Parts: sequence; structure tokens; C-alpha cells
Amino acid sequence: MASIVLLLWCRDRPGIVAAVASWVTSIGGNIIDAQQHTDGHDAMFFQRVEFEVPPDRAVDDVHRSFGALAQELQLSYRFGVRPYRPRAVVLVSKPLHCAMDLLSRAYLGNLSLDMQALISNHPDARNLAEMFAVDFVHLPVDDSDDGRATQEDALAQTLESLQPDLVILARYMLVLPPAIVRRWNHQMINIHHSFLPAFAGANPYRQAHDRGVKVVGATSHYVSERLDEGPIISQEVVPVSHRDDVESLARHGRDLETIVLARAVRAHIDHRVLVFGNRTIVFD
Repeated sequence: MASIVLLLWCRDRPGIVAAVASWVTSIGGNIIDAQQHTDGHDAMFFQRVEFEVPPDRAVDDVHRSFGALAQELQLSYRFGVRPYRPRAVVLVSKPLHCAMDLLSRAYLGNLSLDMQALISNHPDARNLAEMFAVDFVHLPVDDSDDGRATQEDALAQTLESLQPDLVILARYMLVLPPAIVRRWNHQMINIHHSFLPAFAGANPYRQAHDRGVKVVGATSHYVSERLDEGPIISQEVVPVSHRDDVESLARHGRDLETIVLARAVRAHIDHRVLVFGNRTIVFD
């Protein structure tokens, strides 16, 4: 049976949980999961409620009904439905491990994604797309300003034609123009090859090796106009030592990147991520 997910946030005060639970009961609903978080510093309340409603209850009616309560209680909110299978586009450059992992999970049904296309600035990913019967779009770019602008325009047009619900940057090594980022605000997830904020730019594992780090990590976040500074969804680290060379660090990193990106995408699909400012509340 399909369920409805309600994410809400507001100034913290007594009675919100009771009011929401009472509303679910009033529409004939049954709560199957409820989680909440109170941020004492900002005096904010956050909640995720997943509930089922009778089959004859239209989702639009549920939305309208809650709108009145939200106005009364001065809540901000959004709804989602589970199961949810978003139309997804994957952007990738030469490192293919994250794209391979996502396509494999989607193919096996371990990640609920309707893959629309694999887009790359290099031809290397063509065979990967063909392996999983996903459309491949090659958008090469040269280093000139005109070449970069042409490629960005082509990417914007391609995304508009595909109309994805979710854009995943699976080690896409080009900086996206602000217009594209704004168009898919909080619908575009990136994987970064370090435990942010650290070792930005090229050769992160060489930087990590040179610094003698004791952990390596990966970070998945929503894309923002400020490079690698969007709201963080998921992070993970593993311990390393002086015995790890650059390639060993990179291997640990690649393993983490696939896990962390898939975890972030799943949290997004399950409507478990609530963005507040430049941070997230990720419900279990």
C-alpha cells in the first residue's frame, strides 16, 4: 500500500505533535512512522510523519486538508509519496565507479530510480550506459570560454528536455553554471571525494597522503552555487595509516564514494531529508 510522507518545520512550541497526530486520525489515516527533532539553538521543531490513508481518500484532498492546519499552526511543510521512483539523470566524467554502482543498484531494484540518461563530457561512459540499456548523451567540452559556454547550454537544454526529478553527479568533474543549479535546487546530489570541508580541488588523495591523514572519507550533498558547500546529506570515513600509499587511499575513497552516494540518494527518494538553511535533518 502506498503511504504519504509529511515533512514539517516551524518554531518549537507545545502541541504540534498532538495536533498533527489528531489531524491524521481525522482524515482516517494511520501513522506508521513518526520522528522528530528539536533544535534548541534555533528553537526550531522538525518532524517526519509517514502514514497511510483509506484507498478512497485522494492525495490532493489530504494536501488541502493539511493546508488549513498548517496555516493555523504557522508550519512550513511538504508532502511526498512512497514508494517513489523519480526520473533520474546521472552526470559523470571519467571516474565511472559511482555511476556503475548507481546503474547496477537501479537495475537490480535496490535503488528506486527510473534512469533516463547517462550524460558525460567524455566518451568513456558509453559502454556503461549500453550495458544497462540507458540512453547516453555525450557533451564534450574544450577549454575555451566559448566551448565551455556551448557545453553548458547543451547540458541545460538536455536536462530541460528530459525533465528529471533528480540529477546525480556521480564524479562529474565540471562546475555547473548557477542557472542549472538553481533550476534543480535540492534535486541535484553530488558526491565529493573527501570528508568535507577538506582537500578540495585536484588530487585529493595525494593531498591526504602528503598530510599523513589517519582517516579518509566521502561526502554527499545537495549542489549549491558555492562549490562543494551545499547541504550535506551523508558522510563516512574509514581509518588509514602510514602503510597506505596514494593508490590505497584512492581505493578506500572509491569504496566510500559509492556507499555514501547511494545512501544519500536513497534518503532523498524516501523523503527523509529536510533542508534547513545550509544544513539538513536526515531522519532514520
